[in-house]
Amino acid sequence: MDKLDSMRLFTRVVELRSFTRAAEDLNLKRSTVTDAIKQLETRLNVRLLQRTTRHVSSTLDGEAYYQRCLRILAEVEEAEMAFAGARPKGLLRIDVNSAIARNFIFPGLESFLVRHPEMTLAISEGDRLVDLVREGIDCVIRAGELKDSDMVARSLGHFQEVTCASPHYVKKFGLPDTLDALQRHHQMVGFHSSASGNILPLTFYVEGEERIINLPTSVSVTGSESMKEAARQGLGIIQVPHYGVAADLAQGTLVPILPQFPAGSMPVSLLYPRNRQLSPRVRVFIDWMVQAFSMHNV
Repeated sequence: MDKLDSMRLFTRVVELRSFTRAAEDLNLKRSTVTDAIKQLETRLNVRLLQRTTRHVSSTLDGEAYYQRCLRILAEVEEAEMAFAGARPKGLLRIDVNSAIARNFIFPGLESFLVRHPEMTLAISEGDRLVDLVREGIDCVIRAGELKDSDMVARSLGHFQEVTCASPHYVKKFGLPDTLDALQRHHQMVGFHSSASGNILPLTFYVEGEERIINLPTSVSVTGSESMKEAARQGLGIIQVPHYGVAADLAQGTLVPILPQFPAGSMPVSLLYPRNRQLSPRVRVFIDWMVQAFSMHNV
């Protein structure tokens, strides 16, 4: 195993905090990983990792070496990219909400891969908070306000939200004409925030002032697709990005509720680890995502 391969292996052990998981991630035998780390420590004449029965952690020297490895590996990849004809290559791991993937990634993915034939994408779908470094994910796309984190955020735009319900719901509960009527006589489909675990309220803007309304719920969900399906079945009012229900609104399976009171907008961002230099794979993916979202006027 050459020095660069040893560095790559070492960084994965640090990030996953496990020899076994690093071996699985790199498709190697665990004994190969263990031997390589021992040889690396012998060559450097320093202990890089603390080993316990439960997990592996880096020593102070190991953390310093890990940070240098990240910079060196990124610079090597970028140096190779500098030659004429060189293209981004390798696996790019992305985590994204399923609705965003379906509407913004998959429609143009074939042309992206034609332009970058040496790249492959592994797309996991979710809204949960992820540890990008430990899970080996290169970047995530998230909608909503961002908490302070050690990740770099690139804005992709804002999703305009819409308040809606099914015709069946409107027939049963009536169509509210004021926010007070909404609060007195109606219910919503509850959506649990992955960040707080709480059910998100409805938000409206009245002459520029924000008004927060909590309605009773008969059902609550953790996924955006389930929320929309619950609304189609007449189980309550929802607020969602317009792009996700545009077809329903056009077909009449969902109808607008209180359109005179805007529901506001939701920021959407692409995030990647702050402690890593931006790899060519991530860089071209970001450029493509910015273009894809701008084409949707987001």
